[in-house]
Amino acid sequence: MKKDIHPDYHDIKVVMTDGSEYMTRSTYGKAGDTLRLEIDPKTHPAWTGVHRLMESGGQLAKFNKRFKAFGTKKD
Repeated sequence: MKKDIHPDYHDIKVVMTDGSEYMTRSTYGKAGDTLRLEIDPKTHPAWTGVHRLMESGGQLAKFNKRFKAFGTKKD
């Protein structure tokens, strides 16, 4: 292996959204840094299977809301 071309691989602490934490090895930050997650497998709908419903509707509803002032001409 070539010397001095690889990133520093060290121990960091990862803090999940519920406050639990664990140690892992990473190239993130410096040795001993803490990585706080905003989204993790305990809260993300892709892993939990619980989806929040959007009150604003889909893409068509957004389009209609944005351009409703233009209206359509009726003869």
